[in-house]
Amino acid sequence: MPVEVTWWGHATCTVEDSGVRVLTDPLFARRLAHLRRRRGALPPPGAALADVVLVSHLHADHLHVPSLARLAPGTRALVPRGTARSVPGLTRRLPHLRFTEVVAGDEVPVGDIVVRVVPALHDGRRLPLGPHRSPALGYVVEGQARTYFAGDTGLFDSMAAEVGDIDVALLPVGGWGPYLGHGHLDAGRAAEALVRLAPRSAVPVHYGTYWPIGMDAVRPHEFHAPGLEFVRHAARLAPEVAVHRLGHGESVLPEVAR
Repeated sequence: MPVEVTWWGHATCTVEDSGVRVLTDPLFARRLAHLRRRRGALPPPGAALADVVLVSHLHADHLHVPSLARLAPGTRALVPRGTARSVPGLTRRLPHLRFTEVVAGDEVPVGDIVVRVVPALHDGRRLPLGPHRSPALGYVVEGQARTYFAGDTGLFDSMAAEVGDIDVALLPVGGWGPYLGHGHLDAGRAAEALVRLAPRSAVPVHYGTYWPIGMDAVRPHEFHAPGLEFVRHAARLAPEVAVHRLGHGESVLPEVAR
């Protein structure tokens, strides 16, 4: 059975590997605080079907409680250590989910795959609530392929060593505003990550979906362009990597090692 990656928008993807459905950072909302979904229809109900959910960090566009509420009873959710403490009432509001708090270095078997937890360079706090901090994380889904979901991260010196050999990289290339601060990848830095990680395939995510209300006319290219810019930078820096720029709801069967 080939490995399939579907991009639903923002950082939300489904990775199907070895009969296991893995869902990343589910965000199924039309609107979130000052953000509005500007491109792509809302994911269909089937997008919420998963055997395991990977939550990279506690920002509300990555750990979105109403979206998690749509998951089926018994769905397992891997979340950063300290999540229950940092997000008051989470387990009370979502008693139907099986939460497991993880840190970098953990390995969690799910069916015929193993989810390996890796570090990320990003502020993982639940903003603006509370003083507690939880780490931002990435995940490597290891089955027939090794698929790296970076969550939100900047480049860091040990990235290649921590992530290890991979076949597919799901990399953030933009954001939801005209500026990206510390701890993020833009299109150029994401292409530099390809050089370090050397996957066979890559899918750009975390761009072109949500945009602040009232900012439609402010630097609109920051919303539309990151995917194409990533393709261009990747062709220059890592031409051996097959880059798949998906539309919302589109899927790809990426090349993997045999």
